[in-house]
Amino acid sequence: MSHDKKLRSQKAGLEPGSLVHLGEVKTSTPTLMLLEYDSNGLYEQELSSREQIDGLVRRPGCTLWLNVYGLQDPDLMAAIGKRFGLHPLVLEDILNTDQRPKVDDYEDYLYLVARLFDYVPHSRQLASDQVSIILGKDFVLTFQERPSGTFGALRERLRANRNQVRRLGADYLAYSLLDSLVDRYFALVEQVGDHAEILETSLINRRPRPGVLQSIHRHKRQITTLRRAIWPLREVLNVLLRSHDGFFRAETVLYLRDVYDHTVHLIESLEDLRDLLTGLLDVYLSAVSNRVNMEVRALTVVATIFMPATLIAGVFGMNFHVMPWLEHPDGFWFAMGLMGAIATIMLAAFWRRRLIG
Repeated sequence: MSHDKKLRSQKAGLEPGSLVHLGEVKTSTPTLMLLEYDSNGLYEQELSSREQIDGLVRRPGCTLWLNVYGLQDPDLMAAIGKRFGLHPLVLEDILNTDQRPKVDDYEDYLYLVARLFDYVPHSRQLASDQVSIILGKDFVLTFQERPSGTFGALRERLRANRNQVRRLGADYLAYSLLDSLVDRYFALVEQVGDHAEILETSLINRRPRPGVLQSIHRHKRQITTLRRAIWPLREVLNVLLRSHDGFFRAETVLYLRDVYDHTVHLIESLEDLRDLLTGLLDVYLSAVSNRVNMEVRALTVVATIFMPATLIAGVFGMNFHVMPWLEHPDGFWFAMGLMGAIATIMLAAFWRRRLIG
């Protein structure tokens, strides 16, 4: 957090559109993968220098997809922006990796931002990355903080010419990218749901463990984080469905509508999980309170059983010269027997009233 604040302070006072990378550096060097394709073939190349970007020659009639891993080089971003005519504010938003999902219309292209999450098993936390997508008339640019494998299956479909992704244009490619992101959310929600069910089983079948409360709060924070990313993504898709003229064909809009339905399903699933975890929190607090009540009741029963014995011992401990059994040879055993009899009667009464056992 302190590192992020330092970067923001460095950007303070600069004019809008200044290119400063804000966020964590997650790759050693940026990597650029270029794909150009049509229904007849596919050309793939890895770009390694700004000169290659400046000298990039488009193939007529082909759809271009340029994917960038690593956003820490502002000069490289400036070269890409110059080659594809991107507004400085777009480049600034790409380098600021703390954006919320949104869509901006720049007449010649659309700029979309989405969040990508990974579940880290050893820390049981969600790792967040920003994914920026630029959709032009015949090109798509994607910017990722690091390789995540999210679009790997899409690349394989392009290489194998499966489905209809090669036949359709850039708008269908943009839809496919959004669909891959939403599918990734489904996997995450399923993971969080599985862990919530494990917590539920442990609470119902066993005594609550000390770490259960922390696990419940951690999962609630994860659900809140996912909800903050999926809810605005749904609004992004809604905007694309309502104002898609010039970028999405009617054929592709049908697929976008399906992705929108998936986001609604995700939000409903998150709401169910949040209600489940809230219920688990209530169950945990009730179980802990019941356990404390049982322990207090046990202590109360023990104290109550020994109260008559304490009374008897106190009476016989008074400094009177004349007292029953005081001079009797078996007085001690009479007193002990009386204490034992009273304790036995009280134990029987407590057991009959189901206060013990």
